[in-house]
Amino acid sequence: MNRTIKTQVTGQRAIDGAGVSLVRVLGHDTVREFDPILMLDSFDSTDPDDYTAGFPLHPHRGIETISYVYRGKMKHKDTLGNEDTVEDGEVQWMNSGSGILHEEQVIRVFQSFLHIVLVQLFILLCTQGMNRRTFFRVQHLDLDKR
Repeated sequence: MNRTIKTQVTGQRAIDGAGVSLVRVLGHDTVREFDPILMLDSFDSTDPDDYTAGFPLHPHRGIETISYVYRGKMKHKDTLGNEDTVEDGEVQWMNSGSGILHEEQVIRVFQSFLHIVLVQLFILLCTQGMNRRTFFRVQHLDLDKR
């Protein structure tokens, strides 16, 4: 099977949340072409001012969010009572279903900040996906078993 590259994209610097600096690889201008992918964000910084503001409580509806933390630690908390920390090499998967409020924050380690490297993928749900709200984390041990 031969495949050809249809479109190349270049990420653009953006500010989101409470002032988090990121690179939006896929977003508003690419939704039609890359449907069902809504957004793809990349974070890579050693400057605490780029990410310490985090993402205060905000709504999600009709999307799944997959966060892969390559380096760093990110805390998630939501209105369903889920609270967890995702660390180096781990994945967090959240299905917002018909609606959820959640927040994310990079956390301090030993009173200092660390180099954060992560990507977040936002996927639009089909109608059936709107009926469930789920949250789980894939830890190192889970990845090692596959």
